[in-house]
Amino acid sequence: MSMTSALSAAFNGLTASARSAEIVSSNLANLLTEGYAPRDILLAARPDTKGVRVIGESRYVDERLLADRRMADADSSAARTRADFLQDIQRQIGLPGDPGSLVARVAAFEASLVTAASRPDDENRLAESVTAAAQLAGSLNAVSDRIGVLRTRADNDIGVTVQDINSTLAHIADVNLQIISTRSGGRSSALLEDVRQAAIDKLSSHMPIIQSPRENGAVALYTAGGAVLLDSRPATLEFTPSNLVEPHMTGQNGLLSGLRLNGVDVPPLGERSAIAGGRLAALFALRDVDGVQAQSRVDALARNLVERFQDPALDSTRPAGSAGVFTDNGGPFTPANETGLAGRLRINPALDSAQGGAPWRLRDGIGAASPGVAGAGDLLIALESSLISRDIPATSDLGTVSRSFAGHAAQLTSAFGLDRSTADQITTFAEARRAELRAIEKEGGVDSDAEMQRLLVIEQAYAANARMIQTIDELMQTLLRI
Repeated sequence: MSMTSALSAAFNGLTASARSAEIVSSNLANLLTEGYAPRDILLAARPDTKGVRVIGESRYVDERLLADRRMADADSSAARTRADFLQDIQRQIGLPGDPGSLVARVAAFEASLVTAASRPDDENRLAESVTAAAQLAGSLNAVSDRIGVLRTRADNDIGVTVQDINSTLAHIADVNLQIISTRSGGRSSALLEDVRQAAIDKLSSHMPIIQSPRENGAVALYTAGGAVLLDSRPATLEFTPSNLVEPHMTGQNGLLSGLRLNGVDVPPLGERSAIAGGRLAALFALRDVDGVQAQSRVDALARNLVERFQDPALDSTRPAGSAGVFTDNGGPFTPANETGLAGRLRINPALDSAQGGAPWRLRDGIGAASPGVAGAGDLLIALESSLISRDIPATSDLGTVSRSFAGHAAQLTSAFGLDRSTADQITTFAEARRAELRAIEKEGGVDSDAEMQRLLVIEQAYAANARMIQTIDELMQTLLRI
């Protein structure tokens, strides 16, 4: 080898060492950076025998582990969405021991009827019974209203999520093109691949994502259900949010927007759904399944309460077909209008002083024109007996077991509590699995000890090449002096 060739080889070695040191420093600097994949330099012998040349960078990613972690992200996000909904509903209903809970309101109304029946002449006790009835109705109103708020929020969140998915897909498609262009120019695309991985990770919380490689470093994206999200061009999701979700409105009856993918309707729910498994599907389930079921349960309890006091045999002063102590927004209840009843439940205006009524009608009858015998407590006793009598609910939302109204209220509270407990268990497992996969992923990330060892090797190689240049320089100086 001539001195010129040796000098070229040494210079090429210095270049490779400097590039290697740059890679190591980048790895160490991004030790704690989320989504950063460790790099290594790719070297090859030069065909002209003049040392080594840098041919690129390698980026280490465990694709199988990454895919599993993304699935775990989707599962965890979906589970947390449902658990938060059930927690919110249970908080509104309250626990049995809470003073303002639904069960406590039922107990307070029942106790007020017993107290009023023991002293039917005491107008204060009658007024307290009317107040307790209004508070019970208000408690059911509040639960129904909260369900409506959560369903409306879910509908709006679907709209926001769809916009985020569309913008993220467009961003990934743009990064794909940049990666192709960068690689075609012979440059490293590792940084761009980090950016793309972070964007796909963000997308995976909305729905399960399957990534498939394409030429020149590009990728295609699919949902776990097989829908194409990106393959050279990004797909477009369409959804129209509603300003307010009423109890009778669902996606199934067409009163709420469904989901469209590139102009084609996509079932958001069910085993054959293309988006099943992530937060987007969970929001649809919250709006059209969990929220609807919660509303049906509360409406069934409200119906049971209304019908107990709307029995024609209970109060002879009431005109046929008129409302009892509890009304459907001031009027009589009909079974065809059960949906949303809990939100429309009111006490009879004839009992409410604020609406021109009088509490004494609780003792003398809803249709009484004037106060009767002050000591007559038969109707109050009958009302209390109607409340504690056991019956089977008209709908199966509260089960098919004969219970008192307090028993039905306790069953409703228990059902929501059980649903929340189950959802919490599923969420705990999903989040634990996600955390474990993330921990394993980080173990395969930058190893600071290994990088420091590599740096020592690079330092030795740099010193060797520098020494080679120094030696060649000394030889050339010697030759020039001859």
